[in-house]
Amino acid sequence: MKSICVFCGSSLGALEAYADAAVATGRAIADRGYRLVYGGAKVGLMGTVADAALAAGGEVVGVLPRALQEKEIGHEGLNELHLVGSMHERKALMAELSDGFIAMPGGVGTLEEIFEVWTWGQLGYHVKPCGFLNIEGYYDHLIAFLDHQTREGFTKKAMRDMVRIAESPENLLELFDSYAPPTTPKWITGDET
Repeated sequence: MKSICVFCGSSLGALEAYADAAVATGRAIADRGYRLVYGGAKVGLMGTVADAALAAGGEVVGVLPRALQEKEIGHEGLNELHLVGSMHERKALMAELSDGFIAMPGGVGTLEEIFEVWTWGQLGYHVKPCGFLNIEGYYDHLIAFLDHQTREGFTKKAMRDMVRIAESPENLLELFDSYAPPTTPKWITGDET
């Protein structure tokens, strides 16, 4: 079974559209017969995406550090909940269990998670697609910065193009289905772009 990892906020955010997108994402993953892998919490967008996938008959796997489980934020209705010792173990297991990675709106943790797995892809540690679900323009400024970073020579265009961007989960999953990892190495020498 194909598994899609979703990184997202432990808060709901300021717009109702974010929660609506979490519901749509959980449903879209389940409707494709994919398994949802996520951070294991019952709160915020995290809980919303898990509940939507479960309600649509999908399989949901959570990965949660024990310290957070002790704060009673763990989702108790999942198919599987893996308790791990640290955030590092959490990210490593989520990556191992997943065939692709979606960043929905979220905070610093969401960014850290998607950037880490995207970096691993650039380094050739995996060949799995990564993408931003850009709800209500949430990631517009970040996308503009990533393009700036590429123009300034700190990221190869092939590496920038690895990350997919869509405004709906259905479109992002379609982009994942056609994903081909870059064949050029990450390191930039001379005037390469």
